[in-house]
Amino acid sequence: QVQLVESGGGLVQAGGSLRLSCIASGRTFSSSSMGWFRQAPGKEREFVATIRWNGYITSYADSVKGRFTISRDNAKNTVYLQMNSLKPEDTAVYYCAAVITPTRTGASYWGQGTQVTVSS
Repeated sequence: QVQLVESGGGLVQAGGSLRLSCIASGRTFSSSSMGWFRQAPGKEREFVATIRWNGYITSYADSVKGRFTISRDNAKNTVYLQMNSLKPEDTAVYYCAAVITPTRTGASYWGQGTQVTVSS
């Protein structure tokens, strides 16, 4: 059974930082794209960042460019999201995803989500 388990969410003040982690089990994703999406209350889920299998090609939503950094450790089957200069509008449930569609609108595998709350 494939599982993606996120951790690292929490409450932080605006301008602060958090690091999310996602550990995959049940299969290896070393040859697949992985990434993060988020969903704020009353809004649709949106793409945040993705990283290709080799770890060298990354892509970010415009709203997080320059503030968030995605990375992965294939040996640990883990993907990370370093979030700096957090803003209240970053408040959302953050979902880890694996095997992301080329359009970045969906994925084959999802985690259960971790809450990130940024206070002003």
